[in-house]
Amino acid sequence: MRDHQALDAPPPGAPARCSAALVAPARRGPAFPGPAPHDPTLHDHGDRPMTRPDDPATTPAAAPERPAEIPLRATARRGPADPVKTLLHDHRGLCERAVDPLEIAAGLEAHGLTDRTAARYRHRDVFALAEELYARMPPRAPDSATGGPPGPGPDTEARAAWTLLALLPGAACLATAGVLRVTEGLLGDGARALATVAGALLACLALRACLGRGPLRAPEGAGRAGMYACWLLSYTVYGEELLAQVMTGGPDGPWDGDAAPLLGLAAAVAPAAWCAHLFTVRAHRKLSGSRALEEFGAGVRPLLLTAVCLFLGALLPLLYLADLGLGGGGVTVAAVALGVLFFVARLLAAHGLPEPGTVALAGACAVETGAPALVLAARLPGLEALAQPVDALVSAGGTGAVSALACGGAALGLLLHAALALSRASAHTRA
Repeated sequence: MRDHQALDAPPPGAPARCSAALVAPARRGPAFPGPAPHDPTLHDHGDRPMTRPDDPATTPAAAPERPAEIPLRATARRGPADPVKTLLHDHRGLCERAVDPLEIAAGLEAHGLTDRTAARYRHRDVFALAEELYARMPPRAPDSATGGPPGPGPDTEARAAWTLLALLPGAACLATAGVLRVTEGLLGDGARALATVAGALLACLALRACLGRGPLRAPEGAGRAGMYACWLLSYTVYGEELLAQVMTGGPDGPWDGDAAPLLGLAAAVAPAAWCAHLFTVRAHRKLSGSRALEEFGAGVRPLLLTAVCLFLGALLPLLYLADLGLGGGGVTVAAVALGVLFFVARLLAAHGLPEPGTVALAGACAVETGAPALVLAARLPGLEALAQPVDALVSAGGTGAVSALACGGAALGLLLHAALALSRASAHTRA
């Protein structure tokens, strides 16, 4: 009995609660009230077996463990979850003003977005991306200014109006030439000069009205192109005679002009308007049916070449008829080159690109002005070599070779530039 008490005694230094826990079961009732119920955990002597603390049989049932919480890691975001939303925010002004997805596609292409770049926004090309941007914009109320078709449409009244305006410059020049022919020998030089100035002013007003509307209208203006065009037309009428007099020691006085190229070019305004209209309509249809920028560019270049060829086919007969009626010296290469230069420059200006045409016209003016200036400068001692290029050019092709070289070179360079500039979708958006 003493040994059992020794086992029940707490070890030295143990807390008092341990002793109370060991002794507590003996205080629940009388020491020996009667036969105690059998406890399987007790040995024959009534003592609990000694067990190891890590014995699984005696370890109390632990509470179910909570699953370990997964720590939240800040994942590196490589980009916005919706890249199209960011693009819409950057170009919201363009998308709000657009009347159709094609205008958005053209605007994106003007900002440098290509089909390859569109893949970053999870779209196969710029057109598909533009369609989604247009669809995400809230619907706008119909506007009378933009409620029509998205591109050039079959408006018979509008076509008739600008066709009539395009015929006015040629009619004014033809009327002036008729008046001068009928009054030849009846009016003095002063009266004839006054009639010529009045006819030229009337033709300029008609040309201004024609270029103010229709397919030849420049929405951003033509800048200083009008000033250069007036110089080129003046040189076409009087330039060859002036250069001939300068090279023979002159100028010696008034020189005769050739008005036939001026009449032919004025009459060619109407074919130029129709060729520009056909090019614009066909290019817009090509834009509507294309699904890639490269495809659109490859389809527009033949259209541009076709429009230039159609205009050239109309210009040659008009120049010939004008020369035949006024008794000129024949159709010159300079007049043909000048007509093509004017047409391509105005076509670019009508599509919002006036700067290249202005530069080309200025270059042609510089060459035509430089030829007489070099001949005059060669009269100074020691500068005789300056006139050699002009002398060689005139000896090979006559005095008209200078204008042909100036206008022909400018027209060819501008046509090559137009083949690249007008093959972009951004050049065919509506004003």
